[in-house]
Amino acid sequence: MLKQKRNPSNSISEVVKALQEEAKQSLEEGFVYFREDLKAPKGKAGAVSTLKTNSSKALEAYKDKIRGCMKCGLGKTRQNFVFGEGDPDAKLVFIGEAPGADEDEQGKPFVGRSGQLLTKIIESIGFKREEVFILNIIKCRPPNNRQPEPEEIEKCIPYLYEQIKLLKPKIICTLGNPSTQTLLNTKEGITKLRGRALDWNGIEVVATFHPSACLRNPAYKVDVWKDVKFLRKEYDRLCGSSN
Repeated sequence: MLKQKRNPSNSISEVVKALQEEAKQSLEEGFVYFREDLKAPKGKAGAVSTLKTNSSKALEAYKDKIRGCMKCGLGKTRQNFVFGEGDPDAKLVFIGEAPGADEDEQGKPFVGRSGQLLTKIIESIGFKREEVFILNIIKCRPPNNRQPEPEEIEKCIPYLYEQIKLLKPKIICTLGNPSTQTLLNTKEGITKLRGRALDWNGIEVVATFHPSACLRNPAYKVDVWKDVKFLRKEYDRLCGSSN
């Protein structure tokens, strides 16, 4: 008896559906792709030093200098100025677009659902959140989480440039279209920019989707994993796996 031939289109559809379901489930459980070849290198994990370095002192002084900024209208509507946080001596910096409601309330970057997902991403490639530095293009939350206006970016972007100057990172990971396009001064979309080494003033940049995009569309998770796997390899190439 001849077996009935399977419809190729149905097969592809089923595979895509299965991948989407797997991605959705994995978002809740934590990222699992590439786990075996992204184990934390020996000597990387451990307690973060509490000694204040020159970078730490410089960042604290700069934070005190700009935290009361009222250069644009966002200063009147914010609860907290979100300077950024992490290891002042970090070689790896993550940059998003702007604080949301949770970030505005707590004065810290990426602490909502997107932040929880970003923490999982960071941990999956062998780092603790405290071992990197997390920033945003805009330091104050735009009302109702609207996109920042061009003049707001123009007023705020010098703060980001100075932070990067003080941090001296070896590599930057931009999260989503707005932060990537703003930092690199380009109109190219994230789908064309991601997955390769870019350059900003001599610092390597790796772009990927924003964690919130993964929450809206779990299928992006696979692409994010490819990007952070590349990010980890570039970090090891530039800094050494034990740094």
